[in-house]
Amino acid sequence: MRVVVGMSGGVDSAVSALLLKKAGYDVLGVFMKNWEEKDEEGVCTSEADWKDVQHVCDLIGIPYYSVNFAKEYWDRVFTLFLSEYKAGRTPNPDVLCNREIKFKAFLDFAMQLGAEKIATGHFVQTDDAGRLLKGVDPAKEQSYFLYMLHREQLLKSIFPVGGMTKAQVRQIAAEAGLPVAKKKDSTGICFIGERQFKPFLKQFLPAQPGDMVTPEGEIVGRHDGLMYYTLGQRRGLGIGGHGDGRSYFVVDKDLENNRLIVAQGEDHPLLYSTGAVVEQLTWIGDPAEAGKPYGVKTRYRQPDQEGMILEMTQDRAIVRFDDPQRAVTPGQSMVFYENDVCLGGGIIQKAIRE
Repeated sequence: MRVVVGMSGGVDSAVSALLLKKAGYDVLGVFMKNWEEKDEEGVCTSEADWKDVQHVCDLIGIPYYSVNFAKEYWDRVFTLFLSEYKAGRTPNPDVLCNREIKFKAFLDFAMQLGAEKIATGHFVQTDDAGRLLKGVDPAKEQSYFLYMLHREQLLKSIFPVGGMTKAQVRQIAAEAGLPVAKKKDSTGICFIGERQFKPFLKQFLPAQPGDMVTPEGEIVGRHDGLMYYTLGQRRGLGIGGHGDGRSYFVVDKDLENNRLIVAQGEDHPLLYSTGAVVEQLTWIGDPAEAGKPYGVKTRYRQPDQEGMILEMTQDRAIVRFDDPQRAVTPGQSMVFYENDVCLGGGIIQKAIRE
């Protein structure tokens, strides 16, 4: 069976390719270049990653290709990323990146190469029915980022490291002499990498400074633009010498008046929500049902929280949490689970406070 592996230049995809090769598959490595620009130091990080991919594939003994999806990334991911920030929300580009690039553009390309399956280094698992299951390493588990996929895509996908811990993956890489065994994990915006966020976003969206105000309306500072802040944020507010001395946190955004609402105390009541309105619902298989309890995540690496869908249409759900949740952020994803099975999810439009 021919399997095309999405090679990022990191250790997870390298070990995925190695394991598949050892298992007797006909393995091809493909490196996706999706962002043309250099970083702040003038370094094109994708060039270094591409060299690592070449080195790893040579050691494993598999052919490799590079493919450029920069236009697809811009059209399908980055423009939506910008529009969400412009609307005052905090988007999750990794979710879109997986749906539009890794499991659509890349999957289509792999099929053109004669592949029967694709493989990636995601820490998730699947079963024979095409269900998406959590990876075994809770610190690296990534089903949250893949909830927009459908069963047909998952049936064409293999996740060789989903049943391992990160430590085991690095050990396999080290024992095989792979040069990326100790390479640090990539962070930052999907395919764009680590950057100073404000200067990067300013290149694409004009900043609109405004007032920082308390819930009571007292002006306590100035913000650089609502798009630069997210609910629950403490760092970078630049507010000192006000109130009772406790730190300020972002508790809301007044888009109509371009005001950032801040309050003192990490447990301020406005930071907590009893539920949320979720839209753009997508389901991997059968949809979740109203009136049933589910595990829900409102952000990556959050332990499952108990919740229930009170009302649901094809594209919209109202969800109530058993316990109030902190910093439920519009633009982020809410993902639903039944034990270790990821069912799907949607985009948080509004937090509900009582």
